[in-house]
Amino acid sequence: MGAFGLQRGLFWLLVVASCWITSASIIVLADEPASSKVSSTAADAATSVQQEPEPDAASPPPAAKWQYNGFVDAGYLLDFNHPANHLFRDRSTAFKVDELDLNMAQAGVKKLASANSRWGMELAMQAGKDSENFGFSPTAPNVSGSDWLRHFALADASYLTPVGKGLTLQAGLFNSLIGYDSLYAKDNFTYTRPWGGDYTPYLMFGVNASYPFSKKITVTAFVINDYDHLADPNSVPSFGAQLAYLPTEHVTFREALLYGPHQSETALGFWRFFSDTITEWRRNRLTMAFEYQVGTERVGGPGNPRALWMSAQFPVHLIVHGPWSVTARPEVA
Repeated sequence: MGAFGLQRGLFWLLVVASCWITSASIIVLADEPASSKVSSTAADAATSVQQEPEPDAASPPPAAKWQYNGFVDAGYLLDFNHPANHLFRDRSTAFKVDELDLNMAQAGVKKLASANSRWGMELAMQAGKDSENFGFSPTAPNVSGSDWLRHFALADASYLTPVGKGLTLQAGLFNSLIGYDSLYAKDNFTYTRPWGGDYTPYLMFGVNASYPFSKKITVTAFVINDYDHLADPNSVPSFGAQLAYLPTEHVTFREALLYGPHQSETALGFWRFFSDTITEWRRNRLTMAFEYQVGTERVGGPGNPRALWMSAQFPVHLIVHGPWSVTARPEVA
């Protein structure tokens, strides 16, 4: 260690990253072959709500599709400093080191909304180390029942209204409209999440409305209970919006804004403003993205100081061959 100048640093080596992923789309149909697949456009993927693709006008309307999925994620993270408490600082995900842990296990069911079947829903339950600390605030009390509410990964209902190009309404616990990375390691380029990811919401509890103005532009507005959905600092909701723009088939741009109080003091002067900007470029085997987050609020207390925080990451992911890939993720927070 000393020869490489690493003796006092904290370095991670994932010596066992056994992500056993089982993802099965079991489709309940009336008159459609079981081999059919549900796909989504890039605009759908950029928002919280996914929809079934529009059927060909000459084809009979398909029956409603239900998808069932589940996975188990276990890993061993080696810390060369070998802390006695087996903790890596104050992270909320992948925070246990020098031991084999079940980091996440999940099972769920989903039905996508479509013009043929306008109601949709998602329900998923989870357990594991990564479900213990996410969604809470270090400065606010927890919501009542948080010990069992943290086991809900998704619990929402959606409705595709026949308004214009299709206004989608969604209510409940849904995927966050802020952030590039998922709570679940299997959905990310790297096993550990960036610092900015652990300090922004992975899930949101509230309502949202999403409208595709064109194939390239989708706008979503949302109202949520709090920045951290399992925290209870006050009874005032937070408000936000997201713009998803696809300038080309290879580039996606997303801007999300959030405004609301996240402390016991709820006067407008103490509300938090938060911005999350993401640009992603994908082509063949290479994906590059840049994310920049900035937030500010006046903190209630002596002198009412203003807090300002920022984070940025630049992940680069290359598929080498088959299931093999390499990723570099420079970040600052």
